[in-house]
Amino acid sequence: MFAVALDGRETPDEARACAVLAEAAGAPRLWVACHLFQREPAVIAALALAATRRLGVSLMAVSPYAVHPVYAAMAAATLDEAFPGRVELCFGAGAPKDLEAAGLAAVEPLATLAEAIEIARRLFAGERVSFEGHRYHLAGRALINAPRAIPIWLAASGPRMLALAGATADGVLISGGTAPEFVRWSLDHVRASEAAAGRRVRKASLVYSAVAPDAVTAHQSLRRRLAFVLRGAHHARNLALAGSTLDQAALADAYAREDWARVDALTTDDVVRRHAASGTAADARARFADYRALGGLDEIVIAGVPGADALKRVLAAALAEPEGTA
Repeated sequence: MFAVALDGRETPDEARACAVLAEAAGAPRLWVACHLFQREPAVIAALALAATRRLGVSLMAVSPYAVHPVYAAMAAATLDEAFPGRVELCFGAGAPKDLEAAGLAAVEPLATLAEAIEIARRLFAGERVSFEGHRYHLAGRALINAPRAIPIWLAASGPRMLALAGATADGVLISGGTAPEFVRWSLDHVRASEAAAGRRVRKASLVYSAVAPDAVTAHQSLRRRLAFVLRGAHHARNLALAGSTLDQAALADAYAREDWARVDALTTDDVVRRHAASGTAADARARFADYRALGGLDEIVIAGVPGADALKRVLAAALAEPEGTA
């Protein structure tokens, strides 16, 4: 099943248009990114929910370093109060470079995310929460508008975070820019954790996507969006498993200096092909088939698409019958 993600670059009007397109295409939900210095996700989520009738929304991936888990739970609960049953909350550590730019340090991420999940879950359950954690402390307070049945996802890429998702979250979201080889590796870790805990979580993967009449044009539209993600050191395993050659340190430096010519040169066509569903409609369709063939993904989340017109092309490719079928 295909869902759609917004990455925070979209204007409110563009976000509404993408939400309407996603719902018309049968997408179960719109994933709304929470990237520092971009558009505020709860506001965009409210606009998308108001513009549609059935589409769900997930706030993705809210960093407990930038947003206190109580506040994240408040935002999700308030949206769910207005649009019952259509809201989900996804936590994640956050993009390291963006946190650094805001003067935030992502220390002890595993313990921090585990505490965030526990706090939000107990607040959604309607509990008056007293909590003494390593990072967070709550003194017997409850949400005014709980209980609320809001699923909690965890964005994960490392083995311990993937294990945490399998053991404690309702779903795991695998980062954008990840090649099928890395997605398979991630799913294996989540399945092992699920089995140990005797439970099952939903699984979704962000897949950066672009479709154009020629492959080079499609790749060009994705270069900087992919560079934004792949510059992070935590993507080293993703790059290695895909067999990609990319100087991450040089890319991070070029991105910080806004040296876009250098960013484009480092994020080659080969990198784009390995880490996205990009190219002609046939190219993208074939790449989506690679992600579907992994098995175990409940949602393939189309991401990195710049606007409604581009989304129409990607959705048409994603939803087309594979070649050779009736």
